[in-house]
Amino acid sequence: MKTPYIVGWGHTPFGKLDKVELEQLLRDAALPAIASAGLEPGDIDGIFMGHFNGGFVRQDFSAGLAAVAIPEFRHTPAVRMENACATGSAAIWAALDALASGRVKRALVIGMEKMNTLPNAQIGETLLRCSYVKEEGDTPGGFAGVFGKIATEYFARFGDQSDALAAISAKNHANGVHNPYAHMRRDLGFDFCRQPSEKNPFVAGPLKRSDCSLVSDGAAALVLSLEPLAGALVPPVRWRSRTQVNEFLPLSRRDATRFEGAALAWQRGLSEAGATLAELQFVETHDCFTIAELLEYEAMGLAPHGQGARVILDGVTRKDGRLPVNPSGGLKSRGHPIGATGVSQHVMAAMQLSGTAGDMQIANARCGAVFNMGGAAVANYLSVLEAV
Repeated sequence: MKTPYIVGWGHTPFGKLDKVELEQLLRDAALPAIASAGLEPGDIDGIFMGHFNGGFVRQDFSAGLAAVAIPEFRHTPAVRMENACATGSAAIWAALDALASGRVKRALVIGMEKMNTLPNAQIGETLLRCSYVKEEGDTPGGFAGVFGKIATEYFARFGDQSDALAAISAKNHANGVHNPYAHMRRDLGFDFCRQPSEKNPFVAGPLKRSDCSLVSDGAAALVLSLEPLAGALVPPVRWRSRTQVNEFLPLSRRDATRFEGAALAWQRGLSEAGATLAELQFVETHDCFTIAELLEYEAMGLAPHGQGARVILDGVTRKDGRLPVNPSGGLKSRGHPIGATGVSQHVMAAMQLSGTAGDMQIANARCGAVFNMGGAAVANYLSVLEAV
C-alpha cells in the first residue's frame, strides 16, 4: 500500500463565533487547504466531513453543505462522519481508506462545529450523549461530571493530584499564547490554575474550570494524497502508522483510572511505525480535561499506572522538555469544537513537521504523534507522522 500524505491544510480561529455560519466556517478552512496543496476545488475527488452536531445546529446532512459553501463541489462525492470527540479523526480515516482503495486520488477532509448555539446546560446534556446514557446520562455537570468522577477515583487511589493537573493546565495555556488559532491566548499561570477562586471554581469533583476544555466554534481542513504534489505551497507530511482501538463504552465495565484502549493504540501504533517514544519530538494529545492528559501520559508509556503526575512535575512534557505535549496549547487553550478537533490536531502536527508552526515550533521536529479520542477513551485514534 502506498504511504498517504498530508499535502495541504487550513484552519479557522477557534472561539465563540456567533455571527459565523457553518458554510463560512467550511469555506474558511477548506479553501486555504486546497490552495496550500496547489489545487483547485475541481481537483478534489471526495469530501469527508467531520461534524458531530448532536443538536447544536438544526442543519443535519452537513456533507451537503460543502457544495452550498463552495459551488464547484456540486457534483463531488461527499459524506459525513461522526464518532463523538474523535469525529475529525473518523473523517480522516475514511478519507485514507478511500485513497487506499484507489477510488480517490485527492481527498478533502473538513472538521467543523458550532457549539455556542445553546445554553450551557443544554451543551452539557448534548455532550453527555457521548457517554453510556443508560448509566451515565444523568451525571451532574455533563461530561465534566464524568471526568470529575474519573479524577475522584484516581485521587482516592493515588493521592491528591491537584498540583499535576494545575501544571498541565498552566503548560497548555502558556503554549496556547503562541497559537494564532487558539480560543484562549492567555497564560493563566500555575497559581491561578491551582487555587479555586470566584473565577476558577470547582466544576465537578476535583476539577476546576481551568481543568476543562473550552466550548468552541471553528473548523480545520486537510488535503490528503497518495503522493506529494509538485505544486503544493507547503512541504508534505506522511503517515508512518495509523491506529484505531475501541474500548467499552460504560465506565462500569472497565477501570476508569486506566485508559487501556488508548494504551493499546499507542503500543500498536508505535510498533507499526517501527518507532519508540524516544524518537518523537512532540505529541498532540486529547486534553479535553487535565485528568485526561494525565492518564494519557500513562497510556503512552511515559509513566506507570498511578505515577503520571511525575511526568508533568518533572517537566518532561513542557515545551522545553524531553517530549513536548500539546505545543499548540491543546484542547485546553486552542479549544474543542467537537468535529474539528481531530482535524485540527493533525493540522498542528503538520505545521510542526513542515517547519511552519511559527512561535509554536519545536526545533528539528521530524517525527510526532497525534492522539484523539471519542468519549472517555472509547474511540482511540493514533497517528504517527513524519516529515518527508
